[in-house]
Amino acid sequence: MQSLDTFFENYAKALQQYDTKGLSNMYNIPCTMLSDEATSLFNDSVKLEGFFNQGAGFYKQFGISHVRQDIWTRKLITSKITSVKVNWQYFDALQQPIYSCDYLYTMKLDKNNQWKIVVSVSLNEKERMEEWQVKLKNAISNRLSGH
Repeated sequence: MQSLDTFFENYAKALQQYDTKGLSNMYNIPCTMLSDEATSLFNDSVKLEGFFNQGAGFYKQFGISHVRQDIWTRKLITSKITSVKVNWQYFDALQQPIYSCDYLYTMKLDKNNQWKIVVSVSLNEKERMEEWQVKLKNAISNRLSGH
């Protein structure tokens, strides 16, 4: 059986390499992505990959080039279903932190004993990204004004 540590290490590598096909293969189809603002259900891996392509564009635009994962909690629900809370940390090419956020995943072992994400819940990514973008705008404004 694949370990959760290995799964999320591979997930972080796929994020860093903008490997949207690899990311979509880590999800069960169908799968659900939840946040306070939206609920997205994916019944097709091609549409899921398209969703990740949009995210990869954001990562490239803002210089996210390194990703670290920190598994905070793991709770076995059944012998094949688990709940995992992960803190994601995003860095630029110089390993300077950009922002971090938390996700809660419900995962299930597939027929090959590989973990697949069934439900992904963004706990605070939108808020953390907005905080980071405000800091970025303030830093640029201060530089332009000579402060």
